[in-house]
Amino acid sequence: MNIIFGDSVDTLPDHYIKLELDTFRTIDGDNTITAYCLIEKLALDEFVTMESYKNIHADLINAYRNQHWNYCEQAIDGLMGKWSGELDTFYTDLLVRVKQHKENSVPSDWTAVRINPPR
Repeated sequence: MNIIFGDSVDTLPDHYIKLELDTFRTIDGDNTITAYCLIEKLALDEFVTMESYKNIHADLINAYRNQHWNYCEQAIDGLMGKWSGELDTFYTDLLVRVKQHKENSVPSDWTAVRINPPR
């Protein structure tokens, strides 16, 4: 999986599958930048269901932003192993965050924007 940041994702050829991952606050704290994964090669057996996976992934990102934790857990469960497993690490990380948010609740001013990108 390749990762690209920002609007340059819109300039890439259509043969890439482009999926939004996370949005991060920039170092100066004034702006945000979104990370996308690019999938170039997809297993043949996944072509038939690719649009469904893309829709579920987009719904997952939206549900996360809107704190719909149960949907997030279900979507992640359904998406694990898809995309030839390329996003499994992302889904595992997101599931950890979802479970933490469910257990501890989030502050009223919480947004899905991450303060620091992962290292």
